[in-house]
Amino acid sequence: MERPFTDRREAGRLLAGLLQAYAGRRDVIVLALPRGGVPVAYEIAQALHVALDVLPVCKLGLPWQAELAMGALSSNGAQYVDSSLVRSAGVSEAQLQSAMALARIELGRREVRYRGERAPLAVAGRVAIVVDDGMATGASLKAAALALATLGPARIVAALPVAPAGSQERLGGAVDEFVCARMPEAFYSVGQFYLDFDQVGDDTVRDLLALAAPDDANGEAPG
Repeated sequence: MERPFTDRREAGRLLAGLLQAYAGRRDVIVLALPRGGVPVAYEIAQALHVALDVLPVCKLGLPWQAELAMGALSSNGAQYVDSSLVRSAGVSEAQLQSAMALARIELGRREVRYRGERAPLAVAGRVAIVVDDGMATGASLKAAALALATLGPARIVAALPVAPAGSQERLGGAVDEFVCARMPEAFYSVGQFYLDFDQVGDDTVRDLLALAAPDDANGEAPG
């Protein structure tokens, strides 16, 4: 077994090496799934010299097991629901709608917390590299990809430090390209592949986004 990543920022630097085809391109934007994906995405954006933004997505947990995702919503209204899991778990329509309503409220809060007064960067016509610190079920990543598709990107690239074997198939064609540094057969949780997997705070998210703030409204990377 390969050694764990030291932390999310090291994972981002390693992942950036697999994305060199996108380096220095004005038509590329890196979009982080907050909060854990932000330190990873920051390192990728810095290494590739491209713009960075966040794409808030809220997981829909089962009513009695919040950590198990039955779907997810994104900040622009796109949604993904794992219908087979909803049916097999016996989740009622009322329970599903209640979870969605709470998720929409939380997404509104996250937009304010992470971006403040800054508007989302332009995505239309650009290559959007969607980054998280890892993938387990793929619900959040699939919702993010569906959200992006409505914004008219030229291409959607999913970029992950680690994911279970077979993860690309779980996304069901929602992305155009899947880049992953490690895809182990023995996968129990994303955290097992990091030495430091402490929770990422809102202040860290805001600080990294401010450091990577673009030079203009279209989202050109600084420098």
